[in-house]
Amino acid sequence: MESELQGLNSKQAKQDRNDGPASKDDRPLLKPEPASSVSAEELQELENKCAAYVRRDVYGTMGRGELPVKEKVLLGLALVTLVPIRVVLAMTVLVLYYLICRICTLFKIPNRDEQEQEDYAHMGGWRQAVIVQCGRALSRAMLFVFGFYWINESYRIPSDSEPKPAPQGKDGAEEKEPERPGAIISNHVSYLDTLYHMSNSFPSFVAKFLSIIFTGANGVRFPIVVFDSKCLGCVYVQRESKSSDFKGVAGAVTERVKEAHQNKSAPPIMLFPEGTTTNGDFLLPFKTGAFLAKVPVLPVILRYPYRRFSPAWDSISGVRHVIFLLCQFVNHIEVTRLPVYYPSQQEKDDPKLYASNVRRLMANEGNMTLSDIGLAEKRVYHAALNGNNSRPSVLHQKDD
Repeated sequence: MESELQGLNSKQAKQDRNDGPASKDDRPLLKPEPASSVSAEELQELENKCAAYVRRDVYGTMGRGELPVKEKVLLGLALVTLVPIRVVLAMTVLVLYYLICRICTLFKIPNRDEQEQEDYAHMGGWRQAVIVQCGRALSRAMLFVFGFYWINESYRIPSDSEPKPAPQGKDGAEEKEPERPGAIISNHVSYLDTLYHMSNSFPSFVAKFLSIIFTGANGVRFPIVVFDSKCLGCVYVQRESKSSDFKGVAGAVTERVKEAHQNKSAPPIMLFPEGTTTNGDFLLPFKTGAFLAKVPVLPVILRYPYRRFSPAWDSISGVRHVIFLLCQFVNHIEVTRLPVYYPSQQEKDDPKLYASNVRRLMANEGNMTLSDIGLAEKRVYHAALNGNNSRPSVLHQKDD
């Protein structure tokens, strides 16, 4: 795959795959400067190879497709009626939760780990209960504002293999209490994924996107989002920065997974092992970070059925995506929750095998296609889209 794409942008792909300590790439996925022109045949061939990132809704690639007259009328009406109402409601929900978190953390000093990341997620008593319960309720309210009026959830037993049993007592007769999963594992389709998981289990996240907000992209900080994410206990990771503290970050994530497994009062941790978003029909290779702790995980599969606009965040700018999403009166989400996956001893000894087996299980149960491409191919595809479009645009980094 990579060798076939090098003709378009070999230097870019090689740099994205470089795991050396000095590697750092803060470029947007779709560069603002004009790229070399790409023919329609080359673009079609690239779309076949990068099918996991191709949009196929009414709005077309990059959300710039030619719309029918009916769609333009609906879009115009929603822009002047539905969008302002939803923006006001969404800001109200966000500010309300910010105020709740401020009240619950009064006179409390946040925890600080070795990476100098602060969080309030380890508080106990009524403070934690209020933050978690209000967070779940307001996350569901935010989804409702975005048009997700109902959520179709199902609990499935894998069809091709029985779930692995929890460990038994020494005599083999009396079962111990089932092991608590150390992490929730989910496919990654959109920023909306986090809202669903917050409304259901209110976990901590390992996120690069929040890291950009936390540190202040272009010198701009978002205090409401930063503080709310501290109450979630998010782990902020600059993924492109493979500096000397990278192992420390990976170690911190592993410790958080172990803590969630062993301590019922610790917040669960949510990970997207693909490392970037897709169009929802494919499952990319899993990174092993979620599986290094050698503890059980809970796989969750998310799908976003659509007729007009796809909620998947793949090859479309953030602002354009939010506007089109708010213009769509009804959005849909389907959730399949699999049983807790208990790793075998062989999987505990080999995190790559553990990650691969969980990935195959999720692909089978979610009817998704396994794809071997990654972020390097995504950058090449987005650069090609930019070169093939006469109007320059920037698709910001969004692989959290």
